[in-house]
Amino acid sequence: MLKESSLMKQNIHPDERPLHIPQDPIEVGGLTPLTTIDYPGELAAVIFMQGCPWRCRYCQNGGLLDRKTSHPLPWQEVIEFLSTRQGLLDAVVFSGGEPTLQKGLIRAIKQVKKMGFKIGLHTAGIYPERLSELLPLIDWVGLDIKAPDKDYQSITGVKGSGIRAWQSAQIVIQSNVPHEFRTTLHPDIINNEQIDRLIHDLKKLGAENFALQSCLTENCLDASLSSKSHQLFHTVHHHKYHTLFNNFTIRKN
Repeated sequence: MLKESSLMKQNIHPDERPLHIPQDPIEVGGLTPLTTIDYPGELAAVIFMQGCPWRCRYCQNGGLLDRKTSHPLPWQEVIEFLSTRQGLLDAVVFSGGEPTLQKGLIRAIKQVKKMGFKIGLHTAGIYPERLSELLPLIDWVGLDIKAPDKDYQSITGVKGSGIRAWQSAQIVIQSNVPHEFRTTLHPDIINNEQIDRLIHDLKKLGAENFALQSCLTENCLDASLSSKSHQLFHTVHHHKYHTLFNNFTIRKN
């Protein structure tokens, strides 16, 4: 994540000044200036929004969980940086943390979209109502589906979290916005029977794009998780899942 403000500061001609900065505070925890993997088929920058109400055991971004950070990246600097990448980058992805936590996100997205960028969103579906409001502005969504509905609390630590995530999944499918559902695998988190139920429920909703990804354990929020996430891939029924989705992806980190 990029936080060096000197890399952001550019000489901008008065006619090229960024659009009006949103009045709502946007707490940004960091920025990746270039990625080829966070928005399928596009060169993108990733804005990491600060804050998440869940405490998922395998979370890799522990520094983004609190609502505030002692070293936020000023939104003005983000916009100034993006103004230097117009015509070079295709898209900007809002990630986190949980980006939909911040009420100012919709105004920030509108601002970036007016600069000519496609908009990607990484979300866990924590706020289905806000997600529904955002989707008309979004060009692609990556939605984390962690487990079957009733098994969510053991991962997130939050009661009722599965209900909201699966509501969001249904909203995304009904929106027809291009998207991908993805599930992180670790044998201490989710087993084969749960994976089968999760995939059955996704197909029942009408999902066509799905990815299984192994869990990186080096910086997990739960330090007790072992480094054996790859073991689960050997027993997952890959061949069966390939036939269920138009696009099925396996990511072994």
